[in-house]
Amino acid sequence: MRFATAAGSAASVAGLSFTIEEGETLALVGESGAGKSVCALAIMGLVPRPSGRVTAGRILFRRRDGGFEDLLSARPARLRQIRGNEIAMVFQEPLASLSPVFSVGEQIAESVRLHQHKDRGEAMRIAVRMLGALGIAEPELRAKSYPHQISGGMAQRVMIAMALACRPRLLIADEPTTALDVTIQAEILELIARLKREIGMAVLFVTHNLGVVAEIADRVAVMYAGRMVEEGPTERIFAAPRMPYTAGLLASVPRLVIDDSPLRLAAIPGEPPSPLAHPAGCAFHPRCPHAVPGRCDAEPPPLVPCGERQWARCLRLDEITGLAA
Repeated sequence: MRFATAAGSAASVAGLSFTIEEGETLALVGESGAGKSVCALAIMGLVPRPSGRVTAGRILFRRRDGGFEDLLSARPARLRQIRGNEIAMVFQEPLASLSPVFSVGEQIAESVRLHQHKDRGEAMRIAVRMLGALGIAEPELRAKSYPHQISGGMAQRVMIAMALACRPRLLIADEPTTALDVTIQAEILELIARLKREIGMAVLFVTHNLGVVAEIADRVAVMYAGRMVEEGPTERIFAAPRMPYTAGLLASVPRLVIDDSPLRLAAIPGEPPSPLAHPAGCAFHPRCPHAVPGRCDAEPPPLVPCGERQWARCLRLDEITGLAA
């Protein structure tokens, strides 16, 4: 995937491959600019054009009859049928995603009417019920509010209600709990988990919050500079990361200190590379404490198996052991 900029063509995501099964949660993690949100937009067919384009690859979606269709080659009319119904997305900026001229209840109900073919009254009842399920007090009254009359946290819950109202088969959640307090966050995560159990909904969860990942994700995919650098079951990634970048992310998570030791947060030195000029070899080598000059800066590492259902992208996998998380 590439974007045209004033400074040239920028490679945003390359060589990315993963699957999500029914009833499974895959967490996509990494620093800002790693390509997580762009990946989510590509699945929805919402990469901004003409500046952005997917140059190669396929996005296969399993139909209800068991067959697969490539979303990249689907007609716009077909994508409109899928978006909001079979695949739904919660965006990072909820207030920018809501129309200012319709009440929040009308906007949720419109999705239900369009995709579930409910009449206006039934669609509004579903909208009110979803608002209540997300912990919004007086949902009947709040459904009549306009976006400018609600807080950012409430707008986020409205977007989640809109995404879940049609009970999609795949939910793409891009930082869905960032603006919410921990109590509401827990309620939303429980609602998503319940829908997973009830309808077999798959979830692609894009987040920076590794604490949430540890709680809800079945598998974790770690992205750096537009590429997946490690992927595997959540418990294995957290207990025994194999790629130095993954270990650096986990080490940077704040921890509770119960003695008088000074608290120092670990940090990964440097910053991610510009998409206009990725370094040669391993993109992480300028920041990696295990990099070997003449090797890591010369040869791009492949994504290879490194354990039970675990893959990592590092030339020194067989040499580096005991990475601290």
